[in-house]
Amino acid sequence: MAQPLMPHATASWMVDNTALSFPQIAEFCGLHILEIQAIADDMAATKLTGRDPVRAGELTMAEIEKGQKDPNYRLVMQKGPDQLRRTKGPRYTPVSKRQDKPDGIAWIIRNHPEVSDGQISKLIGTTRTTIAAIRDRTHWNIANIVPKDPVTLGLSSQRELDAVVAKAAKAAGIEAPTDTRLEGDREELIAQLRAERDAAVRNADAVLQGGGEEATYGGATFVDPFKKQ
Repeated sequence: MAQPLMPHATASWMVDNTALSFPQIAEFCGLHILEIQAIADDMAATKLTGRDPVRAGELTMAEIEKGQKDPNYRLVMQKGPDQLRRTKGPRYTPVSKRQDKPDGIAWIIRNHPEVSDGQISKLIGTTRTTIAAIRDRTHWNIANIVPKDPVTLGLSSQRELDAVVAKAAKAAGIEAPTDTRLEGDREELIAQLRAERDAAVRNADAVLQGGGEEATYGGATFVDPFKKQ
């Protein structure tokens, strides 16, 4: 399935400007639902500037309205971005995040020893020499390297990491770990956020249809500017 040109920025816009469910946004943007949750909670490393997929010609308002009416509806992209073939070589990582690579590599080595150096190299965008130095603890800065989740560091997406781990586990003949972070309290939190968003939409509709002069959401009160005083 085609994905928007800037998935994280597009997801940020959709969270702020639509009543689509998190799973719908995650699927359309090709992201993990936890990434959408982080964007909604402003827990991302940097605040994203939203990118309007309607103006970009990737989605229509009619398609968004279909999705808002049916949480199980799968959004259909109108026109995907032109696909460019990636040249061979290490994955590009912004300069600001390159210093975090050793921490991400150390986390994978510690938590998923079945993942090969070649797979780590492609996922993180580093050399096998660096990986080997961290693995045998001969890296020049080994004393300051602290294992950290590469997804949290912004070095890869959760979906990419999960795919690499699953592939490595299959090759090693072991069972891939199951992501259980959406169970329990997080599921309840997401359900609560959806309920609040649905309530906000209903309140706004009531105001526009003359059902009241004010609507309340998240502690803020919205007043119909066209209601006669």
